[in-house]
Amino acid sequence: MQKVRQHRASAFIIQKTKKMNITNKINKDLFFMTDTVVDWVDIFTRPVYKHIILESLQYCMQQKGLIVYAWVLMSNHLHTIVSCEENVKISDIWRDFKKFTSKKILETLEDDVTESRKKWMLDRFEFRGRYDKRITNYKFWQDGNNEQLIFSLDYLHQKLNYIHNNPVKAEFVTKPEEYRYSSAIDYAGGKGLLKIELIQ
Repeated sequence: MQKVRQHRASAFIIQKTKKMNITNKINKDLFFMTDTVVDWVDIFTRPVYKHIILESLQYCMQQKGLIVYAWVLMSNHLHTIVSCEENVKISDIWRDFKKFTSKKILETLEDDVTESRKKWMLDRFEFRGRYDKRITNYKFWQDGNNEQLIFSLDYLHQKLNYIHNNPVKAEFVTKPEEYRYSSAIDYAGGKGLLKIELIQ
């Protein structure tokens, strides 16, 4: 993994704990989140839907106290490493994020006369929401966020590598930083689409 630029020192507090045999425990709630479109529908192959996700993440960062450390948006799922400001719950932010993006993406899809896959995708989303009493018309996101608490720096860097290597593994690009919809460019010294907090 390439060296990353130094993050502000107060971001992570490392505790030496012989009893637990952990020398790099993180004293801050960081989460590795995965959100997947129902039936793994590849809706994020179109820029218009990708930018709804980016704009919503940006809004949550500016207005709701979300802190994003890493992210990648693939064709049908989103991976992030996130935390939030004090007195804010990540579950509340993420609930609102998924609710808004679901509604906005589906409205955009319904109005998109150029989308050749529209009928098929709406049929899948309608079918998935048909037997869910919480859903009025369509279900876009799978239930849950596959939320994983990051407990050590080793685990953090493992997830960071996993996120940034997703597009390489999918053979979209040959190098992580070549993928536009990811924070890999930020860790390579460039500037990505979202203003993130770099981790060490």
